[in-house]
Amino acid sequence: MPSQTTESWTQPRPLGGELSTYRPPRDGSSAPVQPPAIEEPTGALTLHQALALALARNPELAAFSWDVRIAEAGQLQAGLRPNPVVTLEPQDLTGSGGYSGGGRSEITLQLGQLIELGGKRSARMKTASLARDLAGWDYETRRIVVFSQTAQDFLDVLGDQHRLALAEESVGLAQQVVGTVAARVKVAAAHAEEATRAEVALASVRIERDRIERTLVAGRQRLAANWGNTQPRFDRVEGELDCVVQIPALEQLSQKLAQNPELARWATEISQREAALELERAKAKPDITVGAGYRRNEESGDNTLVLGVSIPLPSFNRNQGNIQEAEYRLAGTQEERRASELRVTTALQQSYQALAAAQAEISALKQTVLPGAQRVFATVSEHYREARYSFLEVLDAQRTLFAARSQLLRSLVDYHRAVLAIERLIGEPLVVATERP
Repeated sequence: MPSQTTESWTQPRPLGGELSTYRPPRDGSSAPVQPPAIEEPTGALTLHQALALALARNPELAAFSWDVRIAEAGQLQAGLRPNPVVTLEPQDLTGSGGYSGGGRSEITLQLGQLIELGGKRSARMKTASLARDLAGWDYETRRIVVFSQTAQDFLDVLGDQHRLALAEESVGLAQQVVGTVAARVKVAAAHAEEATRAEVALASVRIERDRIERTLVAGRQRLAANWGNTQPRFDRVEGELDCVVQIPALEQLSQKLAQNPELARWATEISQREAALELERAKAKPDITVGAGYRRNEESGDNTLVLGVSIPLPSFNRNQGNIQEAEYRLAGTQEERRASELRVTTALQQSYQALAAAQAEISALKQTVLPGAQRVFATVSEHYREARYSFLEVLDAQRTLFAARSQLLRSLVDYHRAVLAIERLIGEPLVVATERP
């Protein structure tokens, strides 16, 4: 019987390792052992709260946790020995002549036991133990996926909230332009067509604002689905987008890929396939069945001791096919491991390039593009009132300012999305990876 500790569960990676996750009980009921109930807030939702809810209540993660319990049961079963067999064999119960009436019958009662040879039981137990460890790794992999997906959905909602605020500000600026144009048209300092253009521009930004509102509603629902809630209780999320940390070197991050559960599991996977091969080879060695009992002869009234040994002859079936299959599986595992390493390494390189590009864009937008666009819009708007600029120049300056703000927001979201991707690959927060060599 597996111990009642949490040894079956792989040591959590640093990424979210401090948060409690669902643990199914050993008695087969559906009530979680831990963590205690976590309530979704009705007002603001923080990232920490969202992650805690997801790790405690995510349905997919809960399903994976039962795989660990299943593997524990398989380990228990693998260690059990074959049951003894009781055989009752009556002979000559009836017949013709002297055998009629059962007077010359014999009754044999025998107890038999299969004895496994070749180390089958130990090989079976080792294979099952490694299968349990693999279930733990698969659970940890899914935990990281749930953690990262929840953080990604939280980021999308946070970004949409900022986009909505920017759209509201854009509507306000467009309304100011409409008011300015209307005042100039009223005093015959501008043509009526300019007022129409201003109204069209205002309607356009209002449409964009409404689209973002709908996207935000869908994003909130998607975020709440991570903890199994179809109707979000929270009304907003709280977080900081304008927070950019120093990027560590790619070589430093590459060294931390060993923490990735998708890679770390392969050592156990290969050991499990090797153990499976050993088990198939052990199965090629025949087992023996020994038995002992007594026989009762009704004619003479004598009791006799009976002994028996049964040994199969491996003339045809020496488990050749299963051994070869296990060898092929082991060889294929080596290739799967290399493919996984290549996939994860490539993903890290791509995410790192995306992170560096987003950081460079943020720096350029903050230092040059956005301040310049703000100055131009303020200058053109002021001079338009004095009839020194045309209305088309005002619209162009307004669009440029809106585009710069939207681009900065998009770059910030892209930056944090790349951070989340890297954290998922290295299994720890990027801030920790930056601080530690």
